[in-house]
Amino acid sequence: MATVEIRGVWLTLTDSKVFHSQQNIAEAMDFLAETGFNVVFPVVWNKGATMYPSQLMRQTFDMEINPQFVGRDPLAEVVTEARRVGLKVIPWFEYGFASSYNLNGGALLAKKPEWAARDRQGNLLKKNGFEWLNALNLEVQNFLLNLVLEVVKNYDVDGIQGDDRLPALPSEGGYDSGTVELYHQQFGENPPKNFQEKRWLQWRADILTEFLARLYQAVKTINSNLLISITPNIHDWAYKEYLQDSPTWLKRGLVDVIHPQVYRRDFFTYKSIIDKLVNEQFTDATLSKLAPGILMKIASYRISSKELLQAIEYNRTCGISGEVFFFYEGLREENNILAEVLRKGPYAQSATFPSLSDLNQSTMIKKVFSVGQQLLRFLINLV
Repeated sequence: MATVEIRGVWLTLTDSKVFHSQQNIAEAMDFLAETGFNVVFPVVWNKGATMYPSQLMRQTFDMEINPQFVGRDPLAEVVTEARRVGLKVIPWFEYGFASSYNLNGGALLAKKPEWAARDRQGNLLKKNGFEWLNALNLEVQNFLLNLVLEVVKNYDVDGIQGDDRLPALPSEGGYDSGTVELYHQQFGENPPKNFQEKRWLQWRADILTEFLARLYQAVKTINSNLLISITPNIHDWAYKEYLQDSPTWLKRGLVDVIHPQVYRRDFFTYKSIIDKLVNEQFTDATLSKLAPGILMKIASYRISSKELLQAIEYNRTCGISGEVFFFYEGLREENNILAEVLRKGPYAQSATFPSLSDLNQSTMIKKVFSVGQQLLRFLINLV
């Protein structure tokens, strides 16, 4: 029986030349298919610009596409080349509700200053270098939703992906006048100065959860087979810092597949987080949706061959059928050393990307099915 696993990789604009030409894209897709991957997550939204010609961006911000790609459509090129070699494509809205990085809001907030998120001092919300749109504002939410729907309607993709910025907002935010007024209407008082106060955290997280519910429904209305993939940060840090209530998302069935960013630089720390996810956050009913994000490369760091194999092996031991790597260029360093490790090891046998029914199948059913298959093979061998 064919192996069913998620074997994915993120395609970034930063520190990568994949998008520089269609030839580069084609070569990358060939390489990934040959290595045993079955899905790519190409960035389509970052630095306040799209990686495809967007009528919504042209109408709203007078900028149809990232200036680097005028005259091209990198997303269409990725879809064409990925389809040619049998890879799934799930576009990644990397910046989500972030407006810019160390640009004081950049082009988006220069045009729409009323869309800015505010901290309790009334300043533009900024965290770790990123400046933020107000993810609690309905107009901002509708813009992001329509950006996602534009991709879903116009491209032959297999789903869409949000991340640690979609849906998200740093918990320092929510102090703009509109949000303060909404909170006051409901509770008869202004939001607390302590931005991590329990009720205030949950109230804002619930607004983002409702946005995700709207997004999920809108995408499924267009095509019920499309996957909603989210790669949040680790719970419950992500809840306290970015209002990402992933346990509720899972409980309400608002994500089809989830890739928590288990970005740790040693196996034992990775293992401890996986243990916590499997034992505390996921159940038999939801474990099939889990395919952790693994940090393969960032700046000068690259995972060792040994720890790469340990992480994948441990995932399978825990009943986790897949992973996604950040990011593509890590496979290519030192004459493709990590790709060779995957090709000759855990990805030597090809794997089918899971269907929606696979992702919704409980772990217990999968275990019983697997035991049945093993028994059947044993009986056939006896005969």
